[in-house]
Amino acid sequence: MTPSPRPGPSTPRAIAILLGKDLRIELRTLQSIPAMVLFSTTIYVIFRFGLDRTRLEGSLAAGVLLVTILFAALLAVNRIFVAEREQGGFEAIRLAPVDGTALFFAKAGALVVYLVALEVVALPVFWLFFLGDGSGLLPLLPVLLLLDVALAVTGALISPIATNSTARDLIGPLILLPLLVPPMIAASAAGERLLAAGGPSYDKYATWLGTLGLYDSIFLLIGWAVFDFLLED
Repeated sequence: MTPSPRPGPSTPRAIAILLGKDLRIELRTLQSIPAMVLFSTTIYVIFRFGLDRTRLEGSLAAGVLLVTILFAALLAVNRIFVAEREQGGFEAIRLAPVDGTALFFAKAGALVVYLVALEVVALPVFWLFFLGDGSGLLPLLPVLLLLDVALAVTGALISPIATNSTARDLIGPLILLPLLVPPMIAASAAGERLLAAGGPSYDKYATWLGTLGLYDSIFLLIGWAVFDFLLED
C-alpha cells in the first residue's frame, strides 16, 4: 500500500519559516540593513551641508525624511529576491506543497523589519541634524509604520518581475516608484503637519492614516491574488 504524502505546512507556518530564513541570512551577511543605514546617513549629511540649514520644518523636513527612506528602501527591494533567483528558490516554492503567496508575505515581512531597523537609526540622526523640537516624531511613528508596509508589500509584489529581468536595477524602480506616489503623498501630508515649526498639528491626521491603511490593504490583497501567477511566469 502506497503511503499517502505528508501534508505541507500551513500557510502561516510557511510564512514564519521563510521569514525566519531571510532574517537569519541578513544577520549573517548584513547585506541590506547596513547599506540602508549608511545610505540614509550620507543623504542626511549631504542635505545638512547642501541646504546650509541647521533646522528644517514642515514640508521640507517631511520631504527630506521620507525621500531618504524611500530610496533606502529601494536598496533592499532590489536584493530581496536575488537569493531565490540565484539559488533556485522560485522553483523550490513552486514544487513545495505550500501556497506560493507565503513567499510574498514573508518577503514583505522581511522588508518591514529592514525598514524598522533603518528607522531606529535614521530617525535619531534626522532629529540630531535637522530638528530642534522632536515632539512631532512620536505621532509620526504610525505614519512611518504604515508607509513601511506600503513600501514592503509593493516592493515584494514588483521585485520578482524585476529580478527575472536582465535590467532589474532599472526595471524595478521604473515600475515601483509610480505605484508609491499615493502613499508618499499621504505620508508627506501627515509629516508636513507633524513637523511644522509651531509644533505638531493633527489636522487630517486620521484621514492620512486611513489613506495609508487603505493602500496597504489593497496591495496586500493584490499580492495575495496574483503572486502565484508571478511565480509561474
